[in-house]
Amino acid sequence: MKQPRTLFEKVWNPHVIVARDDGACLLWIDRHIVHEGSFHGFGMLDHDGRKVHRPDLTFALADHYVPSRPAFARDAEAEGLIATLRDNARRHGLAHFDVGDPRQGIVHVAGPEQGLTLPGTTLVCGDSHTSTHGAFGALAFGIGASEVAHVLATQTLWQRRPRTMRILVRGKPHPHVAAKDMILAIIALTGAGGAVGHVVEYAGPAIMALSMEGRMTICNMSVEAGARAGMVAPDETTFAWLAGRRYAPAEVPDDWRDLASDAGAAFDRELVLDAAEVAPMVTWGTSPQAAIPVTGVVPDGDAAALAYMGLAAGTPIAGTKVDRVFIGSCTNARLPDLRAAADVLRGRRAVVPGLVVAGSMAVKRQAEAEGLASVFIDAGMAWGEPGCSMCVGMNGDLVAPGERCASTSNRNFVGRQGPGARTHLMSPAMAAAAAVTGAITDVRRLA
Repeated sequence: MKQPRTLFEKVWNPHVIVARDDGACLLWIDRHIVHEGSFHGFGMLDHDGRKVHRPDLTFALADHYVPSRPAFARDAEAEGLIATLRDNARRHGLAHFDVGDPRQGIVHVAGPEQGLTLPGTTLVCGDSHTSTHGAFGALAFGIGASEVAHVLATQTLWQRRPRTMRILVRGKPHPHVAAKDMILAIIALTGAGGAVGHVVEYAGPAIMALSMEGRMTICNMSVEAGARAGMVAPDETTFAWLAGRRYAPAEVPDDWRDLASDAGAAFDRELVLDAAEVAPMVTWGTSPQAAIPVTGVVPDGDAAALAYMGLAAGTPIAGTKVDRVFIGSCTNARLPDLRAAADVLRGRRAVVPGLVVAGSMAVKRQAEAEGLASVFIDAGMAWGEPGCSMCVGMNGDLVAPGERCASTSNRNFVGRQGPGARTHLMSPAMAAAAAVTGAITDVRRLA
C-alpha cells in the first residue's frame, strides 16, 4: 500500500534529479521567468561564456521598471534596464513580453495568464513573490542572482527539502471579506517568521471556494509569513481557468487530477482558521504581521513601528486619515480586484489622490472594455500602465515622506513605497473605501 503523500511531495519528488548525503537536492526546473532585475544572472552567464540551456523554458517579462504614467516614461535607469532585458532575450532566443506587447504585465499576473504556470510543475523567478504561482498546484519560489544564473545555464537548481505546513481555512467568509483579508489574518496568526523553512499548503472549504485570482493573492503573501512557497491543490476551478491559455495543454492531463494531498498525508505542522471569524483587515505597523481587524485598536508593544507610522497605541485604526491610495501590485491587480474596488467607487468621488494600476495589459484592456477604468477616472483616480509601480516606489510612483497610503500591495516595510512613507495594507474594496472617505474605513459601512 502506498504511503499517503502531500501535494508538495507529489511535485517535489519527481523533480529530484539527485539527492546528496547532506540533504541538498538537484531539482529540474520546468519554467524560469526573468525580468529587468535578472541582469546579474545574465552577466554571470556571459562571464562564463555560457548560453541559456533551455531557452524554450525561459520567459522574459518587463514589469518592475515599466513606467505607469507618461510623466515618468523617460527615466534613464529604467529605460536602460528594460533595454538590457530586451537585448538578453534577443541574444538567447527567449520569448519576451516587452513594453507594448499585449502579453506584458507583472510577472505574477501575466505569467499565469499565458498558461506558463501549470499544476505539478516547478517554477522560479528572481522575485520573492513567485510564491503566487503555487495557486495552481505548482512549486514556485523566488531565487537570488547566482541561482538565476545556475538555472539559466543548467535548467536545474540545488535546494534543501523544506518542511511542510498545512493551513486549513474552514467555514465561509462574511460578505466583503476578501482573500487579502484571509491572508493578512493568517500572517497575523503565524507571525512574519512562523512559516520559515516550510512550504505551506492552503486547504479547506474557504480556500477551495476562492477564484484562481483569490488563491493567487493567498499564495502571493506566503513569503510574508517566511514560507519558501505556498500551494493550493488544483481542481476544476484551476482547470477551467487554464483552458485555452497560450502555453497550457489543450486537454487536462490525468496526473493533474491526482495532485491533491492524500487522505492521511502527514505535515510537519498544521494550523486551522475559521473564515467566519475574519473581518476586513488592515495593517498598522511596518510588517504584514501587524494586521488587525478594521474594527480593532492599534496595539502596544512595538514602539519603533508606532513612531514610524505616527500612531498611538489604544486608538481605533478606523478613522486614521490617509493621504493617498494605491490599487495595484502582483497581490491585487487582477480583474476581480479591480471590480471589487470599482463597486465601491462607482458613483462616488475620491477625496484623496489615488492611483490604479492593472497587473497586465490583458487586465487593463478588459477593465477598460467593462467600464471599470471609467469608474476609476470618474472618481478622480489616475489610471496607469501595467507594472509594479507604487508597490515598490518605482519610476516616480512614490509616497512622500510622512504621507500615509492605503495600499493593496504586499509589503509595508519601512521605506517600501518611498523614504518615510507610511503604508497600510488592505483589500481593494477597503482601499476604495479609504479613497472616498479619506480615512481607513470599514468597507461594510459603504455597502
